[in-house]
Amino acid sequence: MGHNHSHDHSHTENITTAFFLNLIFVVVEIIGGLLTNSIAILSDALHDFGDCLSLATAWFLQKKSTKSRDKKYSYGYKRFSLLGAIFLSGILSLSSVIVIVESIKRIINPQVVNEQGMILISIFGIVINGIAALKVKRGSSLNERAVYIHIIEDVLGWVCVLIVGIVMLFIELPILDPILSISLSVWVLVNVYRNIRSVFKVLLQSVPDTVSIDTVIERLNEINGVVSIHDLHIWSLDGESHVMTIHIVTSKSDNTQIKQEIVEIVKKFNITHTTIEFESPNYICTTSCD
Repeated sequence: MGHNHSHDHSHTENITTAFFLNLIFVVVEIIGGLLTNSIAILSDALHDFGDCLSLATAWFLQKKSTKSRDKKYSYGYKRFSLLGAIFLSGILSLSSVIVIVESIKRIINPQVVNEQGMILISIFGIVINGIAALKVKRGSSLNERAVYIHIIEDVLGWVCVLIVGIVMLFIELPILDPILSISLSVWVLVNVYRNIRSVFKVLLQSVPDTVSIDTVIERLNEINGVVSIHDLHIWSLDGESHVMTIHIVTSKSDNTQIKQEIVEIVKKFNITHTTIEFESPNYICTTSCD
């Protein structure tokens, strides 16, 4: 099974950078939120505190996923990164609900906030979280996708805080603060749903969205010596590396060349582990395809 160690190291490094940037900024947010009396800043501090815990977990699971296969996990540890995505999504969902509840309370009972403080802290927040977002955006794992949603939520949150701070310099409208917080939380929950749906499709061994079964069959049937194909199964280990098992009916006695061609073709679909069973035309396959 193919295994790109530099790619895996990049995944782990991206999450590590995001963790330390978040950790530093949590302290700034808590102090800033208390000084400015802003529910948007305090709610984001709560998110970031959850981020630190969840990012640490995500880092551990991403690191774990780089281990090679052994007698316990014959396909390797790649799916451990999916556990990180599930954990992060759970933290995001919980913190978003908390923010919505607290924001509704602020809508009912508006409170005065410090606009100048909000603007200064929001600019700092946009810069710090923007750097972290750019770092993890380059990642392609579902775990990193969950981390990216975390961080881009923070970036958008600080943009909202900046807008509110600027508007409230001219108009006393404290209700904007909780309204924008609710809008942001709803956006986060929508993206969490999309990401977690992708995770469960992997866990349920769905055919990867980037792979067309019909196209694979068509390409393999073009190989010289292949009579027919059946019992084809394709699923993903972690959303990036895919697995395929297949039965090939062949008219040749030596199938070495056919096997090489199959491996080269499916590599283009990110299928890194292929198991092939060759059968003669008169062989009756007893394998259940259910």
